[in-house]
Amino acid sequence: MDLTIHSSFLPQNDPEAALAFYRDTLGFEVRNDVGYEGMRWITVGPVGQPGTSIVLHPPAADPGITEEERRVIVEMMAKGTFAGINFATRDLDATFDRLQAGDAEVVQEPTDQPYGVRDCAFRDPFGNLIRIEEMR
Repeated sequence: MDLTIHSSFLPQNDPEAALAFYRDTLGFEVRNDVGYEGMRWITVGPVGQPGTSIVLHPPAADPGITEEERRVIVEMMAKGTFAGINFATRDLDATFDRLQAGDAEVVQEPTDQPYGVRDCAFRDPFGNLIRIEEMR
């Protein structure tokens, strides 16, 4: 079997803030920006990696969820416990400095973890946890 990760999904409830963070702060390129009935799905990805994308989607757009589930999703997003993603970089300190200068919410400064990685953590404007590991 030959599988790759094509796209991951993270919720966003403010498309302009999503663009400011993922495009302007993280430096991702916008690959698609689709609107439908007042909602927007924005697909972004790292420059030079066209096969890997993140779809920033409205958190309650799925017609199969109930109003109660929508409420829980919004509450979990506000607490920062709904979604997350892990990235890797060759220069963790420079990446950390860039994100910190871009007003990202710092959760953890660069740290050597007891399980053998050096990483840091931020939250995007929607509460999604972003961990960034230094590649060795």
